Amino acid sequence: MLFILNVDSTPNPNALKFVLNERLLRYETRQFHNIEESKNDPLAKGIFEITGVVSVFYMDKFITIEKSKDANWGQIQKPFINFLKIFDRNLIPSEDELKPPDENTDELLKKINELLDNKVRPALAGDGGGLQVMGIDRYTVKIHYQGACGSCPTAISGTLMAIEGLLKRDIHPAIEVVAA
Repeated sequence: MLFILNVDSTPNPNALKFVLNERLLRYETRQFHNIEESKNDPLAKGIFEITGVVSVFYMDKFITIEKSKDANWGQIQKPFINFLKIFDRNLIPSEDELKPPDENTDELLKKINELLDNKVRPALAGDGGGLQVMGIDRYTVKIHYQGACGSCPTAISGTLMAIEGLLKRDIHPAIEVVAA
């Protein structure tokens, strides 16, 4: 049975990170911005059915819920706890097996993701979020924030510049980072 071990605040004032007792996913992250996107994911769909929820992000052992500005956490938390008590974790769609790296994968993109995996993504996960590299065009890296980071004002400004600085310093000085 799933239950909440801890509730952590995030830098996003409208998002909370719910730390769970069991792992939901091993490798993937899943982000949903509305109930339509979640139609094939019973966990996210069930959370969206709670009034006031505007986005759902989950990975490993946590779920980050973003509420609408006019909703209050009191009307979301109790239904969420009740939903987790009855939710069958086996209904979560399975992850594809990790595929070995493609030998043709761009070397720069591999270096960028490795650095992000080691230095950035763990910190973002600590705040209930994540990021996905959407693509790279020459030295411009397009990233998409997930979870609490997706609509957090500091993610778009400060974190974006910090990531760019890290990539410039550790990988190549011409790298630019933009939000996708």
